[in-house]
Amino acid sequence: MTRDQAGDASSTPARGAAVIEAALPTLPPGPGVYRMLDAKGEALYVGKAKSLRKRVPAYAQPARLPERLRRMVMETVAVEVITTHTEAEALLLESNLIKRLKPRFNIVLRDDKSYPWVMLTGDHPFPQLAKHRGAQSRKGDYYGPYASAWAVNQAVTALSRAFLLRTCSDTVFANRTRPCLLYQIKRCSAPCVGRIDQAAYAGLVAQAKRFLEGDTTALQQELAAQMERAAEALDFERAATIRDRIRGLTHVQSTDVVNPGELGDADVIACHMAGGQSCVQVFFIRGGRNNGNRAHFPAHAKGEDEPSVLAAFLGQFYDDKPPPRAVLLSHRIPEADLVAEALSLKAGRKVELAVPQRGPKRAVVEHALQNAREALERRLAEGTAQAVLLEGVARVFGLAAPPERIEVFDNSHTMGREPYGVMIVAGPQGFVKSAYRKFAIRGPVQPGDDVAMMREVLERRFGRALKEHPDRDPGTWPDLVLIDGGQGQLSAARETLAGLGVEDIPLVAIAKGPDRNAGRERFFAEGREPIELPPRDPVLYYLQRLRDEAHRFAITTHRAGRQKAMGRSGLDAIEGVGPARRRALLNHFGSARGVAAAGLAALEACPGIDRALARRIYEHFHPGAGPDTLPRSG
Repeated sequence: MTRDQAGDASSTPARGAAVIEAALPTLPPGPGVYRMLDAKGEALYVGKAKSLRKRVPAYAQPARLPERLRRMVMETVAVEVITTHTEAEALLLESNLIKRLKPRFNIVLRDDKSYPWVMLTGDHPFPQLAKHRGAQSRKGDYYGPYASAWAVNQAVTALSRAFLLRTCSDTVFANRTRPCLLYQIKRCSAPCVGRIDQAAYAGLVAQAKRFLEGDTTALQQELAAQMERAAEALDFERAATIRDRIRGLTHVQSTDVVNPGELGDADVIACHMAGGQSCVQVFFIRGGRNNGNRAHFPAHAKGEDEPSVLAAFLGQFYDDKPPPRAVLLSHRIPEADLVAEALSLKAGRKVELAVPQRGPKRAVVEHALQNAREALERRLAEGTAQAVLLEGVARVFGLAAPPERIEVFDNSHTMGREPYGVMIVAGPQGFVKSAYRKFAIRGPVQPGDDVAMMREVLERRFGRALKEHPDRDPGTWPDLVLIDGGQGQLSAARETLAGLGVEDIPLVAIAKGPDRNAGRERFFAEGREPIELPPRDPVLYYLQRLRDEAHRFAITTHRAGRQKAMGRSGLDAIEGVGPARRRALLNHFGSARGVAAAGLAALEACPGIDRALARRIYEHFHPGAGPDTLPRSG
């Protein structure tokens, strides 16, 4: 990697062009990725080239560039390059850097959500059927992706009905003594209590894998033949069970929104543009079934067209997920062969890009296009409504202009334990969940001292912002801060920000009305009498939504922290209890609470726990218990 910098640059195209010109002699002739950097060292633009030496010189002639790139060159003070072996590798690296760095002058996919998968575990004699999100580090088979948690939950429910596979955790499985409700309603074969042996269960797992891989017709024919044989043998109970499984398979296949026909494994990706914005709709087809769809709204300049948006989208979208064998597109994209080569390199097999013109595949693409059009129309309509609400907020609180970024702060704890503060962000596009932040309170905080918690959160949020964005870049600093509370919280918040030298951000505190009635909230702002909006005022509803979203996020964050603390439960602090023994204890007693309540004899009976360690565990949960007072009962 090389880097050339021209020190302090004035904001003129000529100066930026001179920076790029000075970097040209050091550029290698081969493929790679280049980054244009601003005065803060942040990426303005990321691009790839078959030959860096031939591609980058184009930016040294701003007059020949479109307006967007001229503005980029104007702000450029440094050029960085990374060489690669092939142009396809450069394309993959470019997509990764754009997604990670989010340069202002690139088309950027704003997708902060991972996709869920169906997982069949491979580290247990009786594999578990479950939904999974995140790194696929556990041994097993993964099928997907699915467009949403709802879609994968529906799939898991339908698959458990069709194949009777367990969905319970290994801990629950190890501690069952009788079948659970899922067995009673014919959604599990109850391997936990021996209602099915390992070989027969393995047969169900194999059938589920065949179905998830698309071998549906032959599987249903086999099940139909088994049902007929059972009926002929007068084993009507077994025949009825197989019949119910066939119905379950039919239900899975009948939930398709579109008929994927003979697509097999494919993604259908369509782009629609209107009003300077675009929507990219993605349908996931796996094993001939529709796994749902999701709309994406990439950030880009108004001059872009559908092919360029789709080309940029593909690289970033597949940066963290494997591409299927076929990708059906609504528009022909530039450098389609190169994109296909890069996706094939990532997948380890051939990936085909196609733009169907007729037949069933074109019908599926048209369906995706219709969904993209409708999603963008809804977004534009919501944006208009949102703009009206933000204008109302500015009017109510006397702001100079409608706020572009509103930050709302709240906290949650249980009698001072596991205290967390949170920040949510909203703006013209609604809630900006990628900007949400959690703050584990470091304290010390007295139980119920919400003001101290709020002080700490504000100090950390704005103290860090002053270091990272001292110039208050647009989009990183709020135009309005809302806090949950009354005049006291408002005064404390203002004192906290004043101590940091931040005195020009409008602050508003939201307090519930008499008897904590929603709809009678009072709003406190500095230098003004408390404001109470009419009960049916749309601005009041909007501010309530902001407050309620912050409250929801605070509660879920606190609960997750509390659950994590309970998961640790003291076992991690016991000398001699590592991951394997902790797992053995939890599997044997069902929970950390069960371990804490167990007597010495019961602890000694746990596999892998000798008498000395059992005594140490008991004394950890019962401090002060001497050798003569340790109970021997379980």
